[in-house]
Amino acid sequence: MRSMRIHSGVRGFVRAAGPVPPLAPVLAPVLLPLPLLLLLAAGPARAAAGPDFQYVGQDDKIHGLTAPKGCVAAEGGGSRAVTNSTRGTATFYREPGCAGSPAAVLEPGAAGQIKPYFASVRFSFISKAQRP
Repeated sequence: MRSMRIHSGVRGFVRAAGPVPPLAPVLAPVLLPLPLLLLLAAGPARAAAGPDFQYVGQDDKIHGLTAPKGCVAAEGGGSRAVTNSTRGTATFYREPGCAGSPAAVLEPGAAGQIKPYFASVRFSFISKAQRP
């Protein structure tokens, strides 16, 4: 097997330049922050998610619930704008404890106005195929 021969002009150039440093020290400043950048990029997505259910109360404050289940009292007395980002239907009642007849229904992923007010909300996680 023949060995490769390096041209004499190239051989002199290589000797003058000295040994070639490994790439790790050159790439380290670029590669080390990479995991940190990935974490930072994922961070705002999680932080921006916020509550699954939000409404403006009669106290003019924004109230939010994360992963609500069953019947939930509307703190501050619910009124006006409502956002239902849950996977279930939100049924609004004018009476506390989800008593009486429903005042309004908001489908998953929907937003709207509930007027004049609501005192409680029942969250049901029934699929569309199960609805009558």
